[in-house]
Amino acid sequence: MVKDKEYERLQELKEKLDYYSYLYYTLDRPSITDYEYDLLYRELEKIEGAHPEWVTPDSPTQRVGHKIQGGFTKYTHDRPMLSLGDVFTDNELREFDRRVRDDLGGEALEYVVELKIDGLAINLIYENGTFVRGVTRGDGIVGEDVTNNVRTIKTIPLKINNMSPHIEIRGEVYMSVGAFDALNRQREEDELEPFANPRNAAAGSLRQLDPQITAERNLSFFAYAIGGTVGIEINSQEELLADLKKFRFHVNKEYRKFVNMEDVIKFIHTWDERRDELPYATDGMVVKVNSFAQQARLGNTVKIPRWAVAYKFPPERVVTKVLDISVSVGRTGVLTPAADLEPIRLAGTTVKRATLHNEDYIREKDIRIGDEVIIQKAGEIIPEVVGPVTTKRDGTETVFVMPSRCPGCGEPVVRLKGEAATRCVNPECPAIIGEKVAHFVSRNAMNIDGLGEAIVNQLLERKLIRNVADIYSLKKEELSALDGFGDKSADNLLRAVENSKKVGLARVIFALGIRFVGAKAGRILAEHFGSVEVLAEASLEELTAVDEIGPRIAESLRQWFALPDNAELVARLQAAGVDMTAEKKETKGDSFAGEIVVLTGRLEIMSRKEAEAAVIERGGECTSSVTKKTTLVVVGAEPGSKYDKARNLGTRIISEEEFIAWLQRE
Repeated sequence: MVKDKEYERLQELKEKLDYYSYLYYTLDRPSITDYEYDLLYRELEKIEGAHPEWVTPDSPTQRVGHKIQGGFTKYTHDRPMLSLGDVFTDNELREFDRRVRDDLGGEALEYVVELKIDGLAINLIYENGTFVRGVTRGDGIVGEDVTNNVRTIKTIPLKINNMSPHIEIRGEVYMSVGAFDALNRQREEDELEPFANPRNAAAGSLRQLDPQITAERNLSFFAYAIGGTVGIEINSQEELLADLKKFRFHVNKEYRKFVNMEDVIKFIHTWDERRDELPYATDGMVVKVNSFAQQARLGNTVKIPRWAVAYKFPPERVVTKVLDISVSVGRTGVLTPAADLEPIRLAGTTVKRATLHNEDYIREKDIRIGDEVIIQKAGEIIPEVVGPVTTKRDGTETVFVMPSRCPGCGEPVVRLKGEAATRCVNPECPAIIGEKVAHFVSRNAMNIDGLGEAIVNQLLERKLIRNVADIYSLKKEELSALDGFGDKSADNLLRAVENSKKVGLARVIFALGIRFVGAKAGRILAEHFGSVEVLAEASLEELTAVDEIGPRIAESLRQWFALPDNAELVARLQAAGVDMTAEKKETKGDSFAGEIVVLTGRLEIMSRKEAEAAVIERGGECTSSVTKKTTLVVVGAEPGSKYDKARNLGTRIISEEEFIAWLQRE
C-alpha cells in the first residue's frame, strides 16, 4: 500500500514538474518559484533513488544522460529531411510564385511565411507520447543519433499531448544571443577559440560526447515541421503549427499567412531592420505553400521541395575607417589587437571596435591603420573586419606592428614558437593584475559585487592591491577615500568581500585564473579532490585519471601550483579565511570505500549518472578510464575496449546485476 502511494506520488511529481517546465521554458510564464520547483525535483530524485526500477526516460531527472562512447550511431529518417532552395531577390520570389501557380493549374493557394532560424535541424521521435530519439539532419536521409544531448534542451518536451504510436517532429536547435555571448566570454576566459556565430555554437554543442556540456550551453528549440507519423491527420502548415503548440512545443510566433506573393514580399521586408531586435539569430525567411495536399501535388526534386523556398537576408555590410589599432592585455598576458573604428551603425547597433585576434590575422588580411574597411557582423552578432578597401588607399595608411613591449607595464613581450599569441610575462604587470582581479571578483568566481573596473584601477593606481589576496586586507578608510566612494559604499564592498570567503572550493579554483581551467573544470576538481591542499599535491597521473580532466588542464594545474608565488597566494587566501574545501556530499554508507570504479557498456537498470552518484555516495570513486589503480569495472550491455583492458590487467569485473546487489548491502 505504501509503495502504491509512493509510486502514485512519483507519477504526480513527474507530471507537475513537466508542466511547470513547459510554463517556464516554452511559454516564459513561470507559475511557481525556483525554490518550490527545486523542492519538488528533490522529492522526485529521492523516490527514484530509493526505487531505481521506477526511473523512466521521460522523467525530468533524466534530462542529462550518460556519456556517449565511441561516437554517434547512424539513424535513417522515416521521411527525408530535405534542404530548401535559396532565393535572394524579390523577383526570384515572384518567379517561385509563378511556377507554383502554373504547376497547380492556377487554383487558389495560401502561403505561410516563417522566420528562418539560424541553427541546426533536428528530428525528434515520439512513441505513445514519449520522447525516444533525437537525430540530426545529416545528409537528409541518414542522421546521427544525439538523443542524450537532445534530452538536455528544456524547450523540448519529454512527453507531448499526443499519444500516436509514432510521430516525427522536426525543427531547429539554436542558441540565443544571450547564451552565445555568455559562452564566448567564458571561452575567451578559458583561452579557447570563440565560436564564430550562434549556429556553429549550437551545432558544436549538440554534438558533444558529454551531455553535461550540452546542458550547460543553454540550447533552445523551435518546432516547425512533421515527418513520419502513425494515425495523425493534419491538413496544412498553419494547422500543424497550431497542433505543435497543443503538443507543448515551442513554436516561433512570428509567422503569417498570405494569399498573394506581393504581400509576402512586403512582410519579408518588414524584417529588414526588426531582425536585429530578436533574441536569436535569423538568416532569412521561409515561404511555404500552406496546404499539405498541394504540397504533395507539387512534390520534391531529389534535394529540395518544390513547395517551399528560403529567402536569404543579405549580410549587412558597411564601410568605415580604422582610426587606430589598439592592444589590450588579458589576465594570462596575451596581447590582443583590436580595430578602433570610426563609429558606424550596423545591424541595429553602433560599432566602434572590432577584434583583430592576433598579429597573423592582421597580416593575412593586410589591414592597416587608416584603411577604409568592410565591416559585417559574423552570424549577425559579432562585428568583424572582412577586409580593407585597397582601392581607397592614398599612401597615408600605416602597417601595424605588434609592440615589442607590453602596453601595460613596458616590459618586453614574447611570442613562443608554434603560438599565434604574443604575451607579456611580467607577473607584476598592472594590466595583467587588473584583468586577474576582474576575473577573480566576477559573478561566476568569487562574486564580489561592487569591485568594478574603475574601482580596481583606483586600487591599483594607489598601490592598495598588488594581487587578489590583497582584496582581503582592504580597510574601510582606504575604500572611503576612493573617488565616488563613501562610508556606505565601503561597508557594502567589505560585506561582499567577507561573503566571498564562503563561496566554496569550486569557485575558488575557477577564480584563481589557472590557464584552461574553466568553471566546469573547477567543479569537477573540487568534487574529486575536496581541498586545495590535495589538489596542489596531485600528480599528472592522478589529475588525468579524473573524468574530463585532460593532459592540457592537468599540465597547466601542475605548472601553476609549482610556482612559489602561487603557493604563497593560496596560503594568503587561506590565512584571510577563504574556504578552500568542497562541501562533502551526503553519503549512504561505505560499501564502496576504497573502490576506484569504471562503468562501461549500456546500463539497463539505472543511468550512468545515477550509478556514478551511487558509488560516490557510498565512499567510492568513479573514473572514466581503466588504469592499474582501477579496482572494479562494472560491465553493462555491449562493453567496449575498457572491458578488454580490465581483463588484460586482471581487474575485478562485475555485471550490472551484481553491482545493484552491491549497492543494496548494509
